[in-house]
Amino acid sequence: MNLVSHCAEKGCDCGEPVCGCEPVAPTCDTGICDGGCDGGCDSAGCGCGSGSGCGIDSLLSCGDCCLGDPWTLFGEHDGWSAGGWVQMGYHSDALPLFNSRPDELQLHQAWLYAEKAIDTSCGFDIGGRIDYLYGTDSQDTQAFGIDNDHWDNGWDHGPDYGHAMPQLYMEAGYGDLSVKVGHFYTIIGWEVVQATGNFFYSHAYTMYNSEPFTHTGALATYNVSDDVTAYGGYVMGWDSGFEDNGDAFLGGLSVGLTDDLTVTYATVGGVFANNQNAYEKGYMHSIVADLALSDNLQYIFQSDLLDTENRAGATARETFDINQYLIYSINDCWSYGTRFEWYDADSGVLAGNDVDVYALTAGVNYKPHANVTIRPEIRYDWVEGNPAGILENGDDEQTTFGVDSIFTF
Repeated sequence: MNLVSHCAEKGCDCGEPVCGCEPVAPTCDTGICDGGCDGGCDSAGCGCGSGSGCGIDSLLSCGDCCLGDPWTLFGEHDGWSAGGWVQMGYHSDALPLFNSRPDELQLHQAWLYAEKAIDTSCGFDIGGRIDYLYGTDSQDTQAFGIDNDHWDNGWDHGPDYGHAMPQLYMEAGYGDLSVKVGHFYTIIGWEVVQATGNFFYSHAYTMYNSEPFTHTGALATYNVSDDVTAYGGYVMGWDSGFEDNGDAFLGGLSVGLTDDLTVTYATVGGVFANNQNAYEKGYMHSIVADLALSDNLQYIFQSDLLDTENRAGATARETFDINQYLIYSINDCWSYGTRFEWYDADSGVLAGNDVDVYALTAGVNYKPHANVTIRPEIRYDWVEGNPAGILENGDDEQTTFGVDSIFTF
């Protein structure tokens, strides 16, 4: 997936219907051969086949990168689409951020979904979506907010593998307003659980420790104008299935300040957990600024704040962070990116340590085929404070190599 244009709403797919009554063919291409490269990559319109000769540049900047349309297993029928992906990866050292099983090839995500995306350009429409996941990422995606094995929280297969159903919702809309009801992914933050929605193989501490993954409840989306989208709704806490685990407001505002800059503020406030083993209430927000520095260069700035207390009124979790991403897309086949994170955990996470954690990641996205993405990366983490329980061997620094591949269908 080319992330020059990141999906504004968590969990959406590039092939969703747009303006008009009929859906358009799915495409994420934003590279040098925009418009589908009619006539092929060797045509004059694509640059590299014009006879000027490209050498090594033809591999990295233009030529031979017309991926075409991806193959789909199920396709679309009567407004419903279905698909999925398989993600497999290897990392040299353990990180407490999904990638906790080092030195072995593992199946992270075997994903299936079925969806009817709504199209309100012609009036009222109704749809929905269901997602199923198997792999080592599943136990971090289940409804683990309540310790009674409700919904999918007990669908484990050994200590690391398991099953999850992270989304099951209906959605209805009319004109500029739509409402989603059920179990769905959060709108908080920039990184997502789905491997197809992230540039990097590994994840940020912020996403894993300070943000919800899923909610159950109702969320309304209103397109105020072409540049402003408002969100608001009620959810039953964090990371719970169809069982009440709290009462919280989920909402936010996304504003296109210029053609190149979009700023999104998303927040959750209220009771995040309310069950026998846990109680937590408070406030958190995420601010994400997405700036196109050029046609090929994208900069993302994110800052989250989390402040909660337990049943006795004592601090439960208190964190602050700054994440920065710089992604350069050469064409539809090659992209390069860096991520730098400062994660300040004052209380309640990372084994209860009062620490500052820093992580610098550099990676490549290579698409040899429209259905295949390969993501090698190298990551350097270091901890200021007590590193016990954070990095693999309790060290205060760690260098990790990782690579995964994603096959979509």
